[in-house]
Amino acid sequence: MKIPFNKPFMTGRELAYIAQAHQHGQLAGDGQFTAKCHKWLEDNTGSKKALLTHSCTAALEMAAILGNIGEGDEVIMPSYTFVSTANAFVMRGATPVFVDIREDTLNIDESLIEEAITPRTRAIVAVHYAGVACEMDTIMTIAQKHGLLVIEDAAQAIMCTYKGQPLGSIGDIGAFSFHETKNVISGEGGALLINREDLIERAEIIREKGTNRNQFFRGQVDKYTWVDIGSSFLPSEMVAAFLWAQLEEASEIKQERMNLWMHYHDSLEILEQRGFFRRPITPQYCSHSAHMYYLLLESKQERTSFIRTLSEHGIHSVFHYVPLHDSPYGKHLNPETNALPVTTSYSERLVRLPLWIGLGEVQQCVINTIYKAFNHDSL
Repeated sequence: MKIPFNKPFMTGRELAYIAQAHQHGQLAGDGQFTAKCHKWLEDNTGSKKALLTHSCTAALEMAAILGNIGEGDEVIMPSYTFVSTANAFVMRGATPVFVDIREDTLNIDESLIEEAITPRTRAIVAVHYAGVACEMDTIMTIAQKHGLLVIEDAAQAIMCTYKGQPLGSIGDIGAFSFHETKNVISGEGGALLINREDLIERAEIIREKGTNRNQFFRGQVDKYTWVDIGSSFLPSEMVAAFLWAQLEEASEIKQERMNLWMHYHDSLEILEQRGFFRRPITPQYCSHSAHMYYLLLESKQERTSFIRTLSEHGIHSVFHYVPLHDSPYGKHLNPETNALPVTTSYSERLVRLPLWIGLGEVQQCVINTIYKAFNHDSL
């Protein structure tokens, strides 16, 4: 038996919706399925404007342009994140300033942000790891005090909340991912959430290659032309059609994943109590959507052995990010980064378990193998 780490889920309506988009005579972006997705995102997040993009990377790149991030600027972010979080700003000429993460949630340690601020700081990027919220009240207070933009990298956090408020809708700008490894997918894909009225018009222009094309279609101008910088950030209507089939069942998808997440969490409690690893921690004021289930082992060596044992039983598990401050380009950009002990330690010890809809039939095999890996009787 082979148990993959991820298996993309389809509701069964994706291909029919793509065919509908073709029948309607529009395969390029911003058709009826894009409009449906935009409305769903706005209704379910409370964001003032949602715009589909061809990836979360693209959404972050748009956020950097909207924030007027440029040469010599600095952007504060965690090092324990995907490279796109930094790349979006580096491409504008800015330098990422890496801050260590919290021991409980693996999110940016909000208590360390203020000391990282300099006269060149322009923004704070809050990455909601595993869909568990950063401490947004503190981050927003710091940002307001220093006049900084807050960008939520909510790639893993659709349908997750902080004190009841949807993630992606709290900062000035939010970004979602619909990559095939996420809960709600379109293969590749993303969305930009605009939470300030004054940013909406320019966001539409940037997304449409720097033109006022959207205003033209709304009858606000008699022709459209080049008015700002931008690029082709919108996805095709086929991508939007696929995504719409997923969004229609987003609540059901979330519940099925939560069931799997809780089965892991409950089943592995005994091994945590006996000191073999630590399970994820979710603060009471947060809700997540079961994007991932991870374990923190005692050492890098134990993680290597653990992954090998699972592999020998046909189970594909993975570690996560190589910290950006330890990467070759990260060192090149910011060679004076202070030691980030929690980031370094956790990146060497974390392992992600298979989690996808349909796993239910074999999830117990994964759990039993984990027990065997620690020479412990299965449940």
